Amino acid sequence: MDKHIRTVLFDLDGTLLDTAPDLAYAVNSVLIEQKRKPQPYAEIRPWVSHGGLVLIKRAFNLTDDDPKLIYLRQRFLDIYANNIANKTRLFESMDKVLNSLEQQQIKWGIVTNKPARLTEPLLKQVNLAERSACCISGDTLPQRKPDPAPLLHACQLITSTPNQCIYVGDASRDIEAGNRAGMRTVAALYGYIGDHEKPEQWGATIMIKNPIDLLAWIEKVNNKFA
Repeated sequence: MDKHIRTVLFDLDGTLLDTAPDLAYAVNSVLIEQKRKPQPYAEIRPWVSHGGLVLIKRAFNLTDDDPKLIYLRQRFLDIYANNIANKTRLFESMDKVLNSLEQQQIKWGIVTNKPARLTEPLLKQVNLAERSACCISGDTLPQRKPDPAPLLHACQLITSTPNQCIYVGDASRDIEAGNRAGMRTVAALYGYIGDHEKPEQWGATIMIKNPIDLLAWIEKVNNKFA
């Protein structure tokens, strides 16, 4: 069985791209529209990887059955869609990581729970749409992470096997999905992880503090199986 790392799959928000500034802008814009006080960026950032619904529920202290939730979430999505890449950037050193993977002919792709109507325009605006080998959005399949189906679908699209893939993410569901798919998993500690979370308990193969750390680990693994 070939255990060389030949494919790297990334979560999007909080792993590949630092999207929190634009998402925080959208949350605070809705708060201001509703005559509420905007939240400090530091309070919004740790919750970004949990999705827009959670961001709005927390910002307005709403329950799932609150009649205002659907409207406020839609306003958030509309504002975000119109400001999707104002401040969003690759995480520091991530461009070096992607360049190195491409030079080594290691394929890389994206598996996110973000819906395609947001994912696709975002990737185009940050010039990643043509570079990634695949992009699986949250509505590509009926299943979403932590279900392993999106990761396995990515493998099929780029003709790789799970034992040749690694999945990098900043949330427990990312690591769960990758492990269930039979991949090696990487917890991105630089991502949107709150103080209440314990990534050391997620069961990741490794944890990294900086994107560039990924390259040294891949080289170590591939040398082991040379």
